Amino acid sequence: MEVVSIVLVLLLAVVLSSFVSRALPVSLPTPLVQIGLGAVIGLIAGLRVELEPELFLLVFLPPLLFLDGWRIPKDELFKDLPAVVELALGLVLFTIIGAGLLMHWLIPGLPLPVAFALAAVVSPTDPVAVSAIAARVPIPKRMMHILEGESLLNDASGLVCLRFAVAAMMTGTFSIAEATLTFAWLALGGLVIGVGVTLVTIRAKALISARFGEDAGSQVLISLLIPFGSYLLAEHLHCSGILAAVAAGITMTFAEMSRQALPATRMRRNSVWDTIQFTANGIIFVLLGEQLPAIFVGARRTVEAVGHHSPWWLVLYVVGLTMTLAALRFAWVWTSLRFTLFRRRGSSPFRNPPLKLVSAMSFAGVRGAITLAGVLTLPLALPDGSPFPGRDLAIFLATGVILLSLVLASFGLPLLLKGLALPPEPSRQAEEDAARVAAAEAAIREVERVQHERAEGRSDADMFATAGARVMEFYRERIESRSQIGEAARTFRETDRIEQQLRVAALKAEREMIFDLLRARTIGDATASRLVREFDLLEARLRA
Repeated sequence: MEVVSIVLVLLLAVVLSSFVSRALPVSLPTPLVQIGLGAVIGLIAGLRVELEPELFLLVFLPPLLFLDGWRIPKDELFKDLPAVVELALGLVLFTIIGAGLLMHWLIPGLPLPVAFALAAVVSPTDPVAVSAIAARVPIPKRMMHILEGESLLNDASGLVCLRFAVAAMMTGTFSIAEATLTFAWLALGGLVIGVGVTLVTIRAKALISARFGEDAGSQVLISLLIPFGSYLLAEHLHCSGILAAVAAGITMTFAEMSRQALPATRMRRNSVWDTIQFTANGIIFVLLGEQLPAIFVGARRTVEAVGHHSPWWLVLYVVGLTMTLAALRFAWVWTSLRFTLFRRRGSSPFRNPPLKLVSAMSFAGVRGAITLAGVLTLPLALPDGSPFPGRDLAIFLATGVILLSLVLASFGLPLLLKGLALPPEPSRQAEEDAARVAAAEAAIREVERVQHERAEGRSDADMFATAGARVMEFYRERIESRSQIGEAARTFRETDRIEQQLRVAALKAEREMIFDLLRARTIGDATASRLVREFDLLEARLRA
């Protein structure tokens, strides 16, 4: 019963955080509100969650990383892949070396492998927090795509480096050659397993559906099991389960192009995944807040471990580590963007990226769930039975970096994002217009075929001709509106926009009338539910 109570309290906190973040007079991102509610639960409710890091990683990370990989725009990801890889791999190694050496210098009692382990857990960024912070501020799409791509890959690289640092502390040895081979096996094996599991699952699902029909519930459940299956298989084979989940999500997009689910299944699946994403993201930050009281209680022991008597030294260490991470990220982002996004041909092939852009990218390096889970996986003791040196200190510093980076990004990132623009992307309007024209032409051909096929030899053939003409006229108007150029095209699009607004207003009026009729008992609830669902789907399509 205690476990059920804890789960219900956490879910209630996630629900409340959405309302509280909107009701506060000061605009705060939802993750900060969730951390605050979690801290209140830890102090008042008396519920204590014994957080098992391995279980935490298994329950929350596979579905979230899978969904991020599934939904991230693939064209944009591959277009900026050099910048993403430089941030996800190069920046992680740069951060581990720079921050690790600094912490070892500041705290001589902290062994170098432990300092590197601490730097490894604070190197991955958290896209969930950045998305929440930037939700109320326009953020360049290209910047968000780069940040999302970076976070998909740097989780694995940071945790792999953490594993190497812990192994060096436990054994007292470290081999660069062995570490390189291990990293290659972890990365490549994870990617192959994620792709393979997804392709096999989608293929098997398609064969069964073709033979026995498609059940929406089972199809949704299969999509939920794919990330966990990929993660567990990869971990069983000593590969990166995180990269396996990411690869499975990316593969899901391409696998479904040839074996598509039914429309009703896709709609239900999207709704389920939206709910899972909201719930899992919220619980992660509530759990982080719930852990804070216990972490702060151990501050006295942590201060004594570093040879000081005042807890303010810990605050200085947190600030110093956070500022170091920001400075390292600023230097790396400036160099990376100069050689990728801001590279051009001619006599001056490189130009400096705007400082405002580099600063925004640096502030966007918010730490979150991966950092918390990673630092909690540090062993309790060494092989000889002695306590693992600096474990409490590492947990405290990592937690402090999470909180401080969230606060700084909450107030600094919105200011930097105002008026920020990346190098312009090519317009997708022509591509969309061509696709809509091709789809409309295919629709007209199919309507003509079905009309002639079903009307042949029937006495009511005129009805098929009339209905077919009405449907084809709709598609001919779409072709005409998308085939114009220049001022005519802009006029058609503005007309479409106005028509969309009017249709949405009309649908709202229809829906309100249905509710009025239901309240007056003029129609039954089954009829009302069916009509309201129809209006909801039409409005969702118009808004999309």
